[in-house]
Amino acid sequence: MLLIRLLAGLLASYSVAASSAQVNPNPSLKPLPPSQDPFYTAPKGFEKTAPGTILRIRHAPGNITTVVANSSAVYNIVYRTTDSNYKPTFAVTTLFVPFQNLTSNSKSSLLSIQIPYNSLWLDASPSYGVYYDFAQPAVGSRPINDDTSYALGQGWFVNMPDHEGPTASFALGLQVGHATLDSVRAVLASGLLPSRIRTKYALWGYSGGSISSEWASELQEQYAPELSFSGMAIGGCVPNMTEVGDALSGSPFAGLTVTTYLALTSQDQDARKYLISRLKTTGPHNATGFLANLKYSVVNTFATYANQDIFSYFVNGRADLDAPILQKIARKNFYQGYHGVPQMPVFVYKSIHDEFSAIKSTDTLVERWCGIGTDVRYDRNTVGGHTSEITNGRGRALDWLKSVFDGTLKTNGCVVKDVTVDVGGM
Repeated sequence: MLLIRLLAGLLASYSVAASSAQVNPNPSLKPLPPSQDPFYTAPKGFEKTAPGTILRIRHAPGNITTVVANSSAVYNIVYRTTDSNYKPTFAVTTLFVPFQNLTSNSKSSLLSIQIPYNSLWLDASPSYGVYYDFAQPAVGSRPINDDTSYALGQGWFVNMPDHEGPTASFALGLQVGHATLDSVRAVLASGLLPSRIRTKYALWGYSGGSISSEWASELQEQYAPELSFSGMAIGGCVPNMTEVGDALSGSPFAGLTVTTYLALTSQDQDARKYLISRLKTTGPHNATGFLANLKYSVVNTFATYANQDIFSYFVNGRADLDAPILQKIARKNFYQGYHGVPQMPVFVYKSIHDEFSAIKSTDTLVERWCGIGTDVRYDRNTVGGHTSEITNGRGRALDWLKSVFDGTLKTNGCVVKDVTVDVGGM
């Protein structure tokens, strides 16, 4: 009760229009899907608040502390952020509190994990998926919740943003980067960490999670200059999202091509109208089948569109996706390395044979960072592919993050090397 009263007092300062954010001390017994939960909304007048402002906060509903091991308490926070059109929007993040340092005044560590939920469906958001899908083995890896539990077991606080926002805008760079940065702002301002000033914080993401993390690092200096990250670990990097659409059509992961182009148009009504207008209305590959992906999790997406030629859904095939109305959005959101450079040490890990994104694209991005003095360790794995590197790179990423938080990280400028790591299994 003392913690609840303290939170209520701390959050009274976050005024939104005529109301103030309050902690809900009595969460429901069962979590509701975001599309059905009134919590996943923003109070009237939120647009006038600063990015990162807390709009709502509650104890996470249900039995989440038993679903995610090593968590002493879990909170959902609705916060103000900025979309890909630089307009005010909101997002939700989940903060996991470890048992260690819960009431300590010593320096704390905060790991922001950007989950690759890679879906256009709001109900696939991490704040809800953590109860169900993330407790099951993921594609080519152990359950996502295991990473959160491991971090909590180290005594780290864990921030897990729904970085795609309320429009579920997968990989839309400006959206996911802003939302990631503002989630950290909100958590640091929540009063739930022992000391905001004495907190080290770092980013970690794989594949779709690496996209949000990398964009956050690019945008940080201009958008959130007061933040000072201690490090960023990113794996399975995707510096050019247009490559994904081309590379995966016809593969077992072809559904991600559908997701990519629907995501591209998720915050532009005219672009979405154009996209729909170019879809076939008859035949086995038609608009109905393409648009069904708006309500699929990534697992359903992969299963539904596996090995399909996604460009066969369009009247003029691949050419329809070269339209200026789509390319304009892609230039702003699909190409990394043009909005800024990381202001923190970076660990990059990727399979040379990654089938989602060409290794050359990541080589080029890292080379650009190295050229301006960013501290980078880049491991190019000679074995495996995109999904196997989730497991193959996990241990190295966690060890690197440990060194960030315990102060033993040795920065050596730019180190690029080929490694051979095949962990196998889960």
